[in-house]
Amino acid sequence: MLRVLAVDDEGPALGELLYLLRADPRVRTAEGAGDATSALRRIGRALETGPDGDDGIDVVFLDIHMPGPTGLDVARLLAGFARPPHIVFVTAHEGFALQAFDLKAVDYVLKPVRRERLAEAVRRVHELVHATAAPAASEQIPVELGGVTRFVPVDDIAYVEAHGDYARLHTDHGSHLVRIPISTLEERWAARGFVRIHRSHLVALGRIDELRLDAGATSVRIGDTDLAVSRRHARNLRDLLMRRAGG
Repeated sequence: MLRVLAVDDEGPALGELLYLLRADPRVRTAEGAGDATSALRRIGRALETGPDGDDGIDVVFLDIHMPGPTGLDVARLLAGFARPPHIVFVTAHEGFALQAFDLKAVDYVLKPVRRERLAEAVRRVHELVHATAAPAASEQIPVELGGVTRFVPVDDIAYVEAHGDYARLHTDHGSHLVRIPISTLEERWAARGFVRIHRSHLVALGRIDELRLDAGATSVRIGDTDLAVSRRHARNLRDLLMRRAGG
């Protein structure tokens, strides 16, 4: 999950941005700063401890027009560091987009901020952070079996099937129903190579034995099980499998 700093000199705009960020399940913490100077002090602490430290920041959502140093000035300063936080500009002005992307901004969100548009920016940052993260340590998930709690290693799970607010975890030795929505597991296990192929299924890329194309329909085989791939997810899945095969 992401640690976020939002910077805007307009109090109501900053409050609304923080509200939307904190409502996103991919955001762990969201702090606010009312000017660039305060933001730079906070970012300085993050850079001192490093991205894995207690004061680390993964992304800065940054207004451009502010008293004193502008958002662009802040981004230029951060560009000189080896591992700065990602930058997303949030502004009412369209005319700085080219400069923003020259400064390696992940996204450029126009005010008034829409929830859906902000969620897309968070998604982009989330993917970048997970793509560069170190491999996750071994994880287990608790499941209830007749009053006994067992711990199933995530690495043993081949695919997940949606059941409303529940999810059924399929392993080589059986299946387990847990009270966790599949969308939550999709976010949590993205860095472990799990990918959504259908609104009903989340699969471990490494467990896919075959990818099949038949009369325009796409499916995958995992062991003895065939699972349909929706059109929405087919291209992304093929790209991921090709990249994986290419090393």
